[in-house]
Amino acid sequence: MKIFESVINHKINTITGDELLKYANQFQIKVNKAEAQKIAKYLRGRQVNIFNDAERAKLIKEIAKVAGPETAKEVNKLFVQFTK
Repeated sequence: MKIFESVINHKINTITGDELLKYANQFQIKVNKAEAQKIAKYLRGRQVNIFNDAERAKLIKEIAKVAGPETAKEVNKLFVQFTK
């Protein structure tokens, strides 16, 4: 299970805006291209563990500052899909 978590977290930490947009569309999450680019820029290089609820909550608060609270909610839905 740890390998799976490592792969997902690595992807989150290196994601591009286009990849984020692709995943959002795949899971019917509402994120536009500009928001996806901002979020991906914020995420790149960070060592975050989306499987840790406290870390994910902190990350979502930071994303809300970058892209707005509604977008952060949508991204959280996407992260929750990744953790299932």
